[in-house]
Amino acid sequence: MTGATAVRRPVPAPAIHVQGLEKSYGKNHVLRGVDFDVERGSAFALLGSNGAGKTTAVRILSTLLQPTAGNATVNGFAVGGQPGRVRESISLTGQFSAVDEILTGHENLILVARLRHLPHAGTLADELLERFSLTGAGGRRAAEYSGGMRRRLDTAMSLIGNPPVLFLDEPTTGLDPEARLEVWQAIRELAQTAPRSCSPPSTWMRLSNSPTASPSSITGASSPMALWPN
Repeated sequence: MTGATAVRRPVPAPAIHVQGLEKSYGKNHVLRGVDFDVERGSAFALLGSNGAGKTTAVRILSTLLQPTAGNATVNGFAVGGQPGRVRESISLTGQFSAVDEILTGHENLILVARLRHLPHAGTLADELLERFSLTGAGGRRAAEYSGGMRRRLDTAMSLIGNPPVLFLDEPTTGLDPEARLEVWQAIRELAQTAPRSCSPPSTWMRLSNSPTASPSSITGASSPMALWPN
């Protein structure tokens, strides 16, 4: 009698892989020996105080900045060697909303969908407005939106095309407490449903200030890497 042979399934590569990442400006070391992996379909937070190098790390991962040393891959593509493929795999929401204030919320979403060459842009815009509780404001110019509404619209725009990796760089910067709660509620709901609603499952990476974290390899700040949300 022969025993059954166990079939080993290949372990999927992480959505983001960072090894020995460094960035210096002359003698000023912004990043020094940063290492972390982000699993596919997960929500991941990079925490640290202002000036810690969080945004620098994301600028490198999104191909906007060259590292001084180290290696990084996003969705399996080398940040340094395959920047075009990396950009096709990501969406980046910066510290300030990137909506066009002249256009309505609906028009902003349609614009991004058409830039991504997606069909049925109007239907997609309607679905995202509903998902982010902006249906009633969809016909108004973005200039008339509150800070929280603009942020929700900005996040909705970043989801168009179901990018495999989504970066959120301190998405509540400059918002009042009520607007911050609105945005975090929208992001929490998306983080909980993204693995089921996105194809392929999206990986979320967000940056945040953290006064209580412990020191790590991001220079001059509290910067542990941790899963989010709990």
